[in-house]
Amino acid sequence: MSDAKSNEIGVAVLGLGNVGSQVVRIIEESASDLAARIGAPLKVRGIGVRRVDTDRGVPADLLTDNIEELVSRDDVDIVVEVMGPVEPARKAILAALEQGKSVVTANKALMAVSAGELAAAAESAHVDLYFEAAVAGAIPVIRPLTQSLAGDTVVRVAGIVNGTTNYILSEMDSTGADYASALADAGALGYAEADPTADVEGFDAAAKAAILASIAFHTRVTSDDVYREGMTKVSAADFASARALGCTIKLLAICERITDNEGQERVSARVYPALVPLEHPLASVNGAFNAVVVEAEAAGRLMFYGQGAGGAPTASAVLGDLVMAARNRVQGGRGPRESKYAKLPIAPIGLIPTRYYVNMNVADRPGVLSAVAAEFSKREVSIAEVRQEGMVDEGGQRCGARIVVVTHQATDAALSETVAALADLDVVQDINSVLRLEGTTE
Repeated sequence: MSDAKSNEIGVAVLGLGNVGSQVVRIIEESASDLAARIGAPLKVRGIGVRRVDTDRGVPADLLTDNIEELVSRDDVDIVVEVMGPVEPARKAILAALEQGKSVVTANKALMAVSAGELAAAAESAHVDLYFEAAVAGAIPVIRPLTQSLAGDTVVRVAGIVNGTTNYILSEMDSTGADYASALADAGALGYAEADPTADVEGFDAAAKAAILASIAFHTRVTSDDVYREGMTKVSAADFASARALGCTIKLLAICERITDNEGQERVSARVYPALVPLEHPLASVNGAFNAVVVEAEAAGRLMFYGQGAGGAPTASAVLGDLVMAARNRVQGGRGPRESKYAKLPIAPIGLIPTRYYVNMNVADRPGVLSAVAAEFSKREVSIAEVRQEGMVDEGGQRCGARIVVVTHQATDAALSETVAALADLDVVQDINSVLRLEGTTE
């Protein structure tokens, strides 16, 4: 123990933003309860910030911009990293681990690209690396996967793991607003950043998918392994079609264990907007909330739901990890290590079977539907449902038709070839959107 006289567990907090300030507050306000749960008191030794010349609402002598010195202090046992982004967080965490400090981090971007490196450093130093807060905020997902389901075989993890995009899509669904208007509302309410690219283009969800897939399938998966599509092209017309089909639209992160035609097991990790049947549990997750559905061979389907972001909810997950790491310091134990024994290959998106929704504008004349259907048939993509409606211009004159095709399951490769062929047809004016349909295997 770093301070044998007082038996305190010394904590360094890196970052004092929305999450860091809540972490420090909870440590102070719940000091006696936390000490009872841990078996020793927690003591904040220092707080690493980029600037120390502003009023941060904490004692000034705790603040430092010398992160390297702070994580190296002898009286620091655990480092809590909530500053992001990948650098300088990676450097600071590695330094802490190499010097025998356990680490708690909420840094999803870092864990999605460097989890293996950090886990190896933690293993070499015989210390803990916890990162529950890196996925879905306050919702406990990492610990159930690593501990509660350690004796089971997880086959699929799917969820809504980004509150910004879920708020936008929920608004489009409930109000009929277009994407730009819903994004503006999300920004006004503080749900969307000034630059929302990481959220709306799926980068944030892809980082979380990589973390979930790595844990669920005992295989190192990075964000580069995750197939990603954003949701900026989802339109009000898509929602109208989805409602007609008994669905809504959600940006999903999907991780699953699949077996190809040769019997080879692979890992698929992907993020994209998809139609979800209204009876599916994820369809009712609205606003800025998150939810993750885990399917395991013995346990069946489990759903975790709650606030996926925000200072206090994320701090709750951080404190849970901090208590675990501190208990291990007191009792001489260690938390779960990285499990990567399976070493499954990553499945390319072209192999993944899914149902599809294709929305296109076509010429309004005989033979169009048969020409469209023929392109699906040539590539053995079976059509489950077709909807056709006439379109009129501003003067009320017919100006073409809109066709919506819903398929049975087909591989992504076959569907992509079909869409490319449709775009080359003279009778097809525009391919408005191509979305997957999840939550059904018809």
